[in-house]
Amino acid sequence: MIQRPHSVFLSGEKPTLQEIIRLLSTRFDYISVLGTDDRGISYSATPGETRTYEPMWVQRGFVFRAQKAGKIAEYACPIIGGPSPAEFARVVEGELERLLAAPTAMSFAPLPDEPLVEEFRGSIEEDPFAADPEAILARLTAIRERITDGKIVVMAQSRYECVDVSRIFISPHRSLFQSFTWSQAYLFGVARKGQQSKMSYRPVSGRKGLELLRSLELKVPELTQELASLLDAVKIEPGEYEVILDPDMSGTLAHEAFGHGVETDMFFKGRAKAVEYLGKRVGSDLVTMYDGAEGVDQCGSFLFDDEGTRATKTKVIEAGILLGGISDSLSALALGIPLTGNGRREAYSHKAYARMTNTYFAPGDSKVEDMIATVKHGWYLSRLSSGMEDPRNWGIQLLCMVGKEIVDGKFTGKVASPVVCSGYVPDVLQAISMVSDDFELAGSGACGKGHKEYAKVSSGGPCIKTKMRLG
Repeated sequence: MIQRPHSVFLSGEKPTLQEIIRLLSTRFDYISVLGTDDRGISYSATPGETRTYEPMWVQRGFVFRAQKAGKIAEYACPIIGGPSPAEFARVVEGELERLLAAPTAMSFAPLPDEPLVEEFRGSIEEDPFAADPEAILARLTAIRERITDGKIVVMAQSRYECVDVSRIFISPHRSLFQSFTWSQAYLFGVARKGQQSKMSYRPVSGRKGLELLRSLELKVPELTQELASLLDAVKIEPGEYEVILDPDMSGTLAHEAFGHGVETDMFFKGRAKAVEYLGKRVGSDLVTMYDGAEGVDQCGSFLFDDEGTRATKTKVIEAGILLGGISDSLSALALGIPLTGNGRREAYSHKAYARMTNTYFAPGDSKVEDMIATVKHGWYLSRLSSGMEDPRNWGIQLLCMVGKEIVDGKFTGKVASPVVCSGYVPDVLQAISMVSDDFELAGSGACGKGHKEYAKVSSGGPCIKTKMRLG
């Protein structure tokens, strides 16, 4: 295994940052700095073209946060400049004082700064930043060519993206450093018969390196078979059905139903219906749900968040009862609730919001085959296409590419595509009657907050059996 190095840039700036924080600690009630140095590279192979490009996640810069007389302000900058730490400290002080004096500045309870010194360095098997780019592109080309036969699968493309994350956080009582790599890869295919075209895909992800491509290569046969079956897909007759959601679909249900719905900055702004149900039943006894960067290992995992709060594992729902939400520091202070380590920024120059990390249902004790056997007439749903929710009214909609019909406990061979699943969140969760004993997380995507402010997350869990309206 190859342990990831800390950023040379951030390591070199650490003594200067420590001195700046020491100087500013006498000027403010609270002062901290987050330093970021995230590098990455993306590869894609499409028919007739291969290319490399820089992913959206690349960033380098710093954000200072100060509190004085309750008011909080932040100042972001791409470099630490000036002839000396003292000179730059004066620049930062001036900018922060100017922002704190604004009439719109809000007051909060004191920001916490308990002592904590810790670091984390992740490990991978194959370093994508040390590999030959031409070799990576050749490998991606070979994967897409394996699935393209020109008869059924007429087009395919493959992608691989990797990001080295390196973050430092310094305050008077905290010194934190984390560095790790995450990767994601995709194989997309398009099948065609006459005028009918169908698309499906396979994703893989994790805090891994180039070794992730081995997992993608193993997905080729099942994707080929699935694409062929989709050419005979039918449309579902609209109605309410028993459904079994695979881990990707159930994870998205968790993400959309009670992920966004329990981001506590939405509580503070009055935009989440979930606040009315704290301590109340929102699902069946089989529903237990978590969010947290601690306790599991996927793309949403880290040691500390972008506000210097150590990662935790938050139990959002226990046996159907809504316990609480996931917080950034400001909403936690405003609402008088615990900090959960969910304060995340799209980049150093962006505000921190309450954001999901790894969101999932806890596994149950049923076997998937036993769940299928209980279905009188319903569908096994997989291959998520998209999901969206309304945290104010608790409506939810999921779109998947593959629905497999079940009649009298057996697959009929009939496939539907695409399938739109919708429902009212408490109804869907209270209808959960079986939960499988397996568990799978996936993090091959990004989550936006209000169509912006993207964060790397994962979701998943077991298969679940419930009822939803399909169309």
